[in-house]
Amino acid sequence: MLIQTQVDPYNKVIATIKSCKTKSQLEGASRMVENFKTLYKKVGYPKTISYSLNNTLKQQYIITRCQL
Repeated sequence: MLIQTQVDPYNKVIATIKSCKTKSQLEGASRMVENFKTLYKKVGYPKTISYSLNNTLKQQYIITRCQL
């Protein structure tokens, strides 16, 4: 049960990033990612989660830029 609790906020951040359609929404998602990393750094989390969040955000920036 503990693992699901840690993964659920991560999945919510990923879903938020993927739902962004504008640059301002992506800026908000970027702040959300930084807040997530700050919070979970204090309790310890795998570096792969940080990489995955950054990579998903980067991909969404590219997708959004191509759509504009």
